[in-house]
Amino acid sequence: MSTAVFHEDPAAEMLRTERLKQLIASEDSIAENKVNAEPLAEARVSPLLPPTTEDVEEPVREEPHISTWTRVTSIVTLLLFYVMAYIRESYRKVFPHPNKFYRKGYAPIVKDFDDYWNRRFYRRIRECFTRPIDSRPSRVIGIMERTVKDMNSEFEYTGKITPAINLGSYNYLGFAEDTPSITYDVLDTIDDLGLASCSGPQELGQSAAVARLEKEFAAFLGKEDALVCGMGFGTNFRGLPSLFGKDTLAVSDTLNHSSLVNGVRSSGAKVKVFKHDAFDQLETILREAVILGQTPAGEYKPWRRIVVIIEGIYSMEGEIINLKKVVELKKKYKALLFIDEAHSIGAIGRTGRGVCEHCGVDPKDVDVLMGTFTKSFGSIGGYIASSKPLVDYLRQHSSIALHCDTLAPPCAQQVVSVLNVILGKDGTDLGRKRIQQLKENSRFFRRGLMDLGFIVLGDDASPVIPVMCYNLGKLAPLSELLLSRGVAIVVVGYPATPLLESRVRFCVSATHTREDLQYVLDVMRDVSKDVYMDYRTHSSIFQYHQ
Repeated sequence: MSTAVFHEDPAAEMLRTERLKQLIASEDSIAENKVNAEPLAEARVSPLLPPTTEDVEEPVREEPHISTWTRVTSIVTLLLFYVMAYIRESYRKVFPHPNKFYRKGYAPIVKDFDDYWNRRFYRRIRECFTRPIDSRPSRVIGIMERTVKDMNSEFEYTGKITPAINLGSYNYLGFAEDTPSITYDVLDTIDDLGLASCSGPQELGQSAAVARLEKEFAAFLGKEDALVCGMGFGTNFRGLPSLFGKDTLAVSDTLNHSSLVNGVRSSGAKVKVFKHDAFDQLETILREAVILGQTPAGEYKPWRRIVVIIEGIYSMEGEIINLKKVVELKKKYKALLFIDEAHSIGAIGRTGRGVCEHCGVDPKDVDVLMGTFTKSFGSIGGYIASSKPLVDYLRQHSSIALHCDTLAPPCAQQVVSVLNVILGKDGTDLGRKRIQQLKENSRFFRRGLMDLGFIVLGDDASPVIPVMCYNLGKLAPLSELLLSRGVAIVVVGYPATPLLESRVRFCVSATHTREDLQYVLDVMRDVSKDVYMDYRTHSSIFQYHQ
């Protein structure tokens, strides 16, 4: 699986290079390994997109139509890769050699098919997935250039930093960049409270900054109380086992994040899975759970609790959950509802309050709201917000409180300061503009990709914009070609997606200008001619590329 090399017209390359230099002129300090300390002025909010208070009407979601040509070529490519991998695997058995990725006497981290996949597929394009950066994850990002050795088993850094338009970071509202008022608050907190508590809340307590964050964020969400965890993944993985038990039925969406899946597994609860957006199936599961209980063939024993687990925005699909429908079913069968808002809190809703505000649902109708601070707030960690008795129970019994370090005070202050900007407590309307700008940018970029003929998943309001690639062999060339043209992206394949559903995942930020997004659309249009990503129909592919 080697990356193909394509050549373009020298004049076109010069024009593209000059245009990219103009776009990143304000970020030249990245190439010199300097942090851009200039304030993110309101000029970054494109004057072409004036803030409005009108809601954009969401289109009806349709299943993508995949041509027979795309299906056949994707399957054939995968089969060819399997044949070549099998030949190399046979050679390895006949002529064995030491594997430097495994240490003698230690169990392998992965085995069976995953080990086979890592050695014969993933490792050959590993350079596309593990690119290090040397800058803030801002509008323009600094990529550390490196050369590969021995089929991507080793990397050697050249010392050069390549600037590129960043469409791979979850910096939805742009607060990972330097906003002076927020930065000063964080620096003051470091002076006053230090960097970390180095203990769990149940041992030495937590800092005043974390306590203030829990109180203010609960009020922001419309909940009685909130518990903050120092790690986003750990919020689910360590919080869910305390909420569920063997007498609990967890009804989980097939597309739920692995932190939810592993958290539920650790709880010992019985799990039933419903297909994403299949609300008839969800209702059937809930009805049978209520009527049949835990022992359908024996004496009736009701479930102690039935919990529906969903996400606000699904990060691999860019889809926003139909929350009104889920709440309707939850009320009908008296179930509980747990929502993971990792990608939706701050990013959608008129005031950034997430999927409840976006869908017009009262937060009181959702029993537990979970989310992270790593996306819209430019920090780390996560939260669980609910009624005070439930949060108090978690503070006493969950491993979040018993065994995890509390969130570092500067990170907690970052979230509090961003929250103040979003709510306008800093005396500006920057937060409101950023939320509106993100909405406009997401819609503009998604519609632009669709107009170019790509298969784009998700909803207009979602800042996560997946473009289907399908063919596994196109991931590496696509990533390399875009980076060579000054665009940093994330390509996603197995095991994060099914084998034949590889994709590019664009993440739009409020700090992207219209010119940035239009440049990326132009690059995607040009690159699609080289990697054949125009999937409108088989006949239109040849017509388009002539």
